Amino acid sequence: MNYKVIVVETNKQMADTLAATLKKAPGFELLSTFDNANSALGQSHVYNPNLFLIDIDNPELLQMLPAFVDLFPDATIIATMSNWNADIAYKAQKANVSGCIVKPFKADEILDTVHLYARRGKNEPSRIISFFSPKGRSGRTTLAALLALDIAQKTNESVVLIDADLQFGDLPIFFDLEPEHTIVDATHDIKLLTPTAFAPYFHKITDNLWILASPDRPEYAELVDAASLVEVVRMAGHIFRYLLIDLPAGFNPISLAISNFADTNFICAMINTGLEVAHMRRSLDMFRERREKEKVDFPVFTRVNPCTEEERAKLEQQLGYHVAAIFPNEYNLVSVANSGRILYGLPKDTLMMKTIDKLSNKIISGEKL
Repeated sequence: MNYKVIVVETNKQMADTLAATLKKAPGFELLSTFDNANSALGQSHVYNPNLFLIDIDNPELLQMLPAFVDLFPDATIIATMSNWNADIAYKAQKANVSGCIVKPFKADEILDTVHLYARRGKNEPSRIISFFSPKGRSGRTTLAALLALDIAQKTNESVVLIDADLQFGDLPIFFDLEPEHTIVDATHDIKLLTPTAFAPYFHKITDNLWILASPDRPEYAELVDAASLVEVVRMAGHIFRYLLIDLPAGFNPISLAISNFADTNFICAMINTGLEVAHMRRSLDMFRERREKEKVDFPVFTRVNPCTEEERAKLEQQLGYHVAAIFPNEYNLVSVANSGRILYGLPKDTLMMKTIDKLSNKIISGEKL
């Protein structure tokens, strides 16, 4: 594809540098450069551009991004910044631009950025979904893996599983993988990275699904701090449309930081002794005290028998909260997951998978859970 480019850049020296880069690069045609938004908005239609590079170091241009998106809906709009700033990048993302790039850059870096964001999916902020449990053996990892697979299969958008169970994460086992990079590498390097440089840290599972693995050894968990992990998630949101994050069991700095940052949290408990409803209620009460209003927590119960609407209503009455979903105990499915055959051996026509299907449809559509 040939790119017909408009550069909107306040800094004249940087504008000259970018112009020189584009003029020498095959596949790019520099149509014009502008130093302010009004001129660019008023005159760019004459050129019929299909790619904008817009300086968001300038607060006025950052504020004007929605106008470019509205007036040039068929163009790719890349926001440019001198240094990666997660807060500014998020504001650009909320304006529905295609993505962000750090300048100065080479022509092949523009292409890498365009391809990365095209693969990501809709020009909208990512969905960040965490999976928490008050105690272990709740089924949360299986739920995260199955939902990620289903969302990836139903959409043309990119999905990532982040294994933040730092001591005992086992998501790679579900897919029979040994990823080259782990969450330790990501948190160690994150301050030096941009989205295109960060993308290779994720291991590809299918065309639309990736994973960031937990540490290789339990003692490496202490190398990961909550603040750096949040930054990893923030940047991953520029690479992937859906982020599903498996958290460690119990309240700790990692689970609290990520669940507070996520837009949706599934709190999982496996029905066993009868105490799980009490544990769930205490967890929900604690989260509610700490939550911002737009954050939403959804309790789900696994190994529910009988797995019926009547039983879900009974659990809701006992809990005092809406129950988003209940799942039956299906040994065959769990056996497949634990054996690394989750990509190939899932029994599809089961109550478990039908419930996963309904839940993923609601996540994709934005319907109330």
